[in-house]
Amino acid sequence: MSNSKDFLGKIITIQIDRPLGSTHPNWKSLIYPVNYGFVPSTISGDGEALDAYVLGVFEPVESFEGKCIAVIHRFTEEDDKLIVVPQNRDFSDDAIRALTEFQERFFESEIVRV
Repeated sequence: MSNSKDFLGKIITIQIDRPLGSTHPNWKSLIYPVNYGFVPSTISGDGEALDAYVLGVFEPVESFEGKCIAVIHRFTEEDDKLIVVPQNRDFSDDAIRALTEFQERFFESEIVRV
């Protein structure tokens, strides 16, 4: 299993499976306002690949290489989310909360940094 905190501060490549503007495969009313994907060849606590929100990219993309600046650690399930941004960008915890609220509002979590 991959430890999400090991990715903090690192440059990583995210494979996007839910690009900006797409809908959730199970809940069609959930539209992704950011690119969302996973880190290939990883396993998260939920048995799936480690997920990531890509912030600061304002067009749909298929993949993205950027810096992991934070981890959203969910208290209620084993499914951490990486926060990945362009290498020269940063976001405050409040901005991360606002940009991921569309999905994270359903979970109790904390933001972990380096």
